[in-house]
Amino acid sequence: MFSCKEQTEVAKKPNIIYILADDLGYAELGCYGQEKIETPNIDKLAERGMRFMQNYSGSPVSAPSRCVTFTGLHSGHAYIRGNDEMSERGAVGDHHAMLADSTLEGQRPLPAGTATIPSVLKQAGYVTGCIGKWGLGYPGSEGTPNKMGFDFFYGYNCQRQAHTYYPPFLYRNEAREYLPNELLVPNTMLDKGADIYSEDSYAKYTKEVYSCDPMYDEILKFVENNKDTTFYLAWTSPLPHVPLQAPEKWVKYYVDKFGEEEPYTGKQGYFPCRYPHATYAAMISYWDEQIGGLIDKLKELGIYDNTVIMFTSDNGPTFNGGSDSPWFDSAKPFESDYGWGKCFLREGGIRVPLIVTWEGRIKGKTVSNHVCASWDVMPTLCELAGIGTPRTDGISFVPELLGKEQQEHDYLYWEFPEGQGMKAIRIGKWKGLILNIKKEGEGNFLLFDLENDPNELVNVASEHPDIVEQMRNRMKEAHEESSLEVFRM
Repeated sequence: MFSCKEQTEVAKKPNIIYILADDLGYAELGCYGQEKIETPNIDKLAERGMRFMQNYSGSPVSAPSRCVTFTGLHSGHAYIRGNDEMSERGAVGDHHAMLADSTLEGQRPLPAGTATIPSVLKQAGYVTGCIGKWGLGYPGSEGTPNKMGFDFFYGYNCQRQAHTYYPPFLYRNEAREYLPNELLVPNTMLDKGADIYSEDSYAKYTKEVYSCDPMYDEILKFVENNKDTTFYLAWTSPLPHVPLQAPEKWVKYYVDKFGEEEPYTGKQGYFPCRYPHATYAAMISYWDEQIGGLIDKLKELGIYDNTVIMFTSDNGPTFNGGSDSPWFDSAKPFESDYGWGKCFLREGGIRVPLIVTWEGRIKGKTVSNHVCASWDVMPTLCELAGIGTPRTDGISFVPELLGKEQQEHDYLYWEFPEGQGMKAIRIGKWKGLILNIKKEGEGNFLLFDLENDPNELVNVASEHPDIVEQMRNRMKEAHEESSLEVFRM
């Protein structure tokens, strides 16, 4: 329970800015141990607030992770449990067709009437905005951002459209806003006979408007336009998801820092890149610079002290597009190679950073070992807003933020139906994992002691049959069969 003073503080209804990275690894920030990429502004957030060491995403890929976050339901209950492009609509993979027909864009929509963070916060008087990437409902569907509770949306409706940072259009609310960028289809290779070591060979991959520039302009406009109201802003940037494309200033900075490197010629998808390591680092530092600019704007407007800022990622680091997660040690201390990061329920795929600041309320330089997940965000924000929470699987971590006694989860549960299908559960220090479900069923249960084996290398299931049985029972308890065939295992 809160004291009268604490109740008054929470009742002030702070502004809330939820910053969601795309494919940012657990250790791709300086404050989480990154040694090659510079993130001074995000590191300052950690200095001013709380850094969580045992926070998890809702899923190892984008759309289901966002569904879990915005609805507060883990993937055993969530409506969207995997990336689903709904190919039955037609040529959903043809970018020229999508340019001509917006109904081919986007992913499977959330159902009308779904309780989401923005729809709930609107009941508390919040003005709500989402700027970045969506992925939870194609244009014209019942699941577009504006129909899910956001007063304002600007960015990519469709995840596949976000596979270029120089798109021909973005969305302003429900309508396209065209940019002066000629369509260049993702996976376009270098010209035949091109010199792979010449920067000129890669010129066609840079167009006129880098999408994150106008999105950042809209971020600043949103906070300025709502400085006299109470607002909730979800900044769901596509960064640092591949393709490797970044502003020239930052690429040159890291070319000077890293030195000469071999080019990425596109063999793992997306676009070729002359300086892959430098460009990936540039994408993160460019965004870090923007975050610093947002903090300056909040201070300039006099609203920084009453703004809660959360920074996290939708899943772990990727393995394709030239990103080279092992070179950056992106999930340190966890593995980040293919099979251990994005798309997998290993620690590297779902353990993600979480930083929360609230000047004067959250003690600076605090490190938390509270075990939490993105389905806790809904009840946390509802408590901050002073309103009731709809049915979720989450537990508010406001007490943890304010240095009070925090309720813990009995367990955390994930299921992921893409590929061969997998499930995972965490109870205390124990992590249970079932892989290749569609091929092998659920008989092969892996058990890891995360305290002594954070890399999940030693299966101790045979030594602890009681824990395995407990976990299997919890998994059955947590799972509800999906109403959609595509998400069944």
